[in-house]
Amino acid sequence: MSEPIPKSSAWSVSTWLSVVSLTFGSFALISSELLPMAVLTPMAADLGVTEGAAGQAVTLTAVFAGIAAPTVALIIGRLDRKLINLMLCALVVASNIAVALTADYLVLLAARTLLGIAIGGFFALAGATVVRLVSIEDMGKGMSIVFMGLSAGLVIAPAASTLIGEAFGWRVAFMAAAGAGLLALLLQIICLPSVPATGATSLSSLFGLLKRRHVRVGLVVGLLFFGGEVCGFTFMRPYLESEGGLDATSIAPVLLVLGLASLLGSAIAGVFADRVLRDGFATTFLVLGIATIGLSTLSNSYVAVLAFAAAWGVAIGAGPVMTQTWMGRAAPDQLEGVGGLFLAVIQFGITLGAIVGGIAVDSFGTSAPLYVTATCALLAAILIVTQRAPDVVSQTPASALAPAE
Repeated sequence: MSEPIPKSSAWSVSTWLSVVSLTFGSFALISSELLPMAVLTPMAADLGVTEGAAGQAVTLTAVFAGIAAPTVALIIGRLDRKLINLMLCALVVASNIAVALTADYLVLLAARTLLGIAIGGFFALAGATVVRLVSIEDMGKGMSIVFMGLSAGLVIAPAASTLIGEAFGWRVAFMAAAGAGLLALLLQIICLPSVPATGATSLSSLFGLLKRRHVRVGLVVGLLFFGGEVCGFTFMRPYLESEGGLDATSIAPVLLVLGLASLLGSAIAGVFADRVLRDGFATTFLVLGIATIGLSTLSNSYVAVLAFAAAWGVAIGAGPVMTQTWMGRAAPDQLEGVGGLFLAVIQFGITLGAIVGGIAVDSFGTSAPLYVTATCALLAAILIVTQRAPDVVSQTPASALAPAE
């Protein structure tokens, strides 16, 4: 049975600005999360710890993001969601400033814990906030714009942080990240309207979501996508070096193409998510699977590597938008609760993907993680094709979908 095409409405200037203010928030969050990777060596030396210990700043952030995602929805009750978003942006600013000013490793870890809470809370509430701003019919479009900030952060943040760190020191790089958080905070103060809560998430309702088939499917697909993606991407450079015979100079354009393509994927995914959710969702994973197989078999051709890297990037840019939209339509009456569950699964998938990738490399060589990625992507595509897209309109109370004033 074909999916009905929801009718979308033209957005006002104020609506565009409110959504874009959230885009800056996602950019500041992902830039802050990835920053230690770009300045790991000088940061570790300055703090007097090993690079492995300094790298735990990223691990700890991810762990607390996963914990915070479902927890924030439980504890915020009926507080205005604009206030919550402002508080989370303030945590980003405070975390980065604390890291920039500290000489104590434990203080750094505590500060990164605050960042994890901000990441978990922001992305857990993002779907519900976007729906209140633009309506459920335009959720895919809204999420694609918000996630463009995430894709931009993946492209810009590592390179910019490295350059700033080399020129002015790693502490200045963290101050720059604090500045990005402050800009997001100011934009949301000015542009984001009041977003009153339509209800509060309870522990029973959170567990009740797991009884819904479409929610369970979305969680499994999210685990396959994010786990598989991280498994392959983490070890892509070693694979291109060992199997493709590429050096660092040749690999840099590949990663740039992949990053820019992810921006394109985020930008176009909203149209398909709103209009042909199931088919667009399945196609995203099919493209990822084919691109990964192409990379793993045609790495001796640089042109092919660039082409498959571009396809890979489009898929990983579109995937989060598609998955978040699916989850939103699966539980439109519990958007914050399902958003928390979704982000917790993302963080678990990221951790699991890195572990499986490491085992695969050690046991079978650098190409093994790519085969894991391809398998996960194709399984996700098959799972989605066998499902019927959730019918959001018929099951959702009007009050839950009413745009914020």
